[in-house]
Amino acid sequence: MAAVVLAPSQSPLRSSPDKWLPSLIGFRSRRVGFEPKLAAARGIGWKNCEKSTGRREQVRKKEAVRCMAEGVEKGMLMGGIGGETKITVPARFKVVTLLALVMCLCNADRVVMSVAIVPLAAKNGWSSSFLGIVQSSFLWGYVFSSVIGGVLVDRYGGKKVMACGVALWSLATLITPWAASHSTLSLLAVRAFFGLAEGVALPAMNTLVSRWFPTNERASAVGISMAGFHLGNVTGLLVTPVVISSLGISGPFFLFSSLGLLWLTLWESSAANDPREIHLISQSELRLIQAGKTESPARNDKFPPLGLLLSKLPTWAIIFANITNNWGYFVLLSWMPVYFKSVFDINLKQAAWFSAVPWGMMAISGYIAGAVSDYLIKAGYSLTLVRKIMQSVGFIGPGVSLLCLNHAKTPVAAAMFLTTALSLSSFSQAGFLLNMQDVAPQCAGFLHGISNSAGTLAAIISTIGTGYFVEWLGSFQAFLTVTAVLYFATTIFWNAFATGERVFKEG
Repeated sequence: MAAVVLAPSQSPLRSSPDKWLPSLIGFRSRRVGFEPKLAAARGIGWKNCEKSTGRREQVRKKEAVRCMAEGVEKGMLMGGIGGETKITVPARFKVVTLLALVMCLCNADRVVMSVAIVPLAAKNGWSSSFLGIVQSSFLWGYVFSSVIGGVLVDRYGGKKVMACGVALWSLATLITPWAASHSTLSLLAVRAFFGLAEGVALPAMNTLVSRWFPTNERASAVGISMAGFHLGNVTGLLVTPVVISSLGISGPFFLFSSLGLLWLTLWESSAANDPREIHLISQSELRLIQAGKTESPARNDKFPPLGLLLSKLPTWAIIFANITNNWGYFVLLSWMPVYFKSVFDINLKQAAWFSAVPWGMMAISGYIAGAVSDYLIKAGYSLTLVRKIMQSVGFIGPGVSLLCLNHAKTPVAAAMFLTTALSLSSFSQAGFLLNMQDVAPQCAGFLHGISNSAGTLAAIISTIGTGYFVEWLGSFQAFLTVTAVLYFATTIFWNAFATGERVFKEG
């Protein structure tokens, strides 16, 4: 860009800085901020801001002049010798960072019980079948709150719904040790309440990302958020055994509930339902977000039409994909520590390490999947094709890996197959999870709730079913094979009926 040149006789720098500096800023705002076409036509640019040598020291002490070029926001601080550059972090990056943190806590709070249940089962003499019931109790509440949470998110926005969910599930996490020591019934009730509170997290996250990010950045944003979710597995699996050995079973529950309450203080001041509702965002970033969307749906005041949603095959493609994803995910999440201990006879800390490595790789591959998806969209490939490619990788890869897991002879080999399965399954984040916003942006929260409730029912069946299969057949092989077949069947259905086009025009 060419710099603006002012004639010496007209230069505002020859007058008092108090007079010319506001004029200069106002002149730049009119030319660049409010008359972009005129500025572009005349070749006006503000990449460099010239200042008089005689006035430089006085100007440095008063104010920074903000310069903009090609949509990249930078500030020029006049407090140092020669000036120094200040990089402004976009508001949407702050929001997605907080989303990644809360998704990490969301999953870490779940995993605490998956680790703590091993000493609890030994202490109370629970059988494998009853162990599955305790593990699945979280899902009893989760299955109901997914739909309710989705409707609340569509109607009231994601910020308040997410905050309420975090507050309630942190409370449930805190009182879980008390419930376990009181009675089995109390433990099941608290875990169900915990699931009820956590059911709002994914619909809220998905809707917030759709509001805060343009279409060609959305998959990467979901990848970052879900990377936090998967790192929650790593955090919970690695931290929980250490804290239990030092502070007892109550230690990790207290730790993670406290972190949830700390997150709430940051969320209240840094997030909003929509970028237009927060004053901390710059106008250039707001224009970037809005320009990258096909439409910005308003909140729904009416209950979305369930009959219309269920009448379309793309809806069922999403529902079946969620069922399959949750089936496999919760089998691995709930049973991997038990799998490594029972199959390879390793202790709890070692089992946690072998279980944690796959989840860590899943966080990385999830972001890669999002970046690849965004790249393909920017390159001109259709949304439908991109969603089908991502979802196919996300199901065929885990299916093949689970079949190979049946033949693993060492814990290292098993960890490698699990790592491959979970890493490739994260491509689903750029498949069915984003597809809800594609087909029904005005009621995506409700659609997410419906599909997630169906997926949660599948997770309950798979979590309990694994316990009974292991008790009945004495191994994990049969259930891993069933899960692999389900992955392959759903891939066929997805490629036949999924679409990236908007299906529902009215909510």
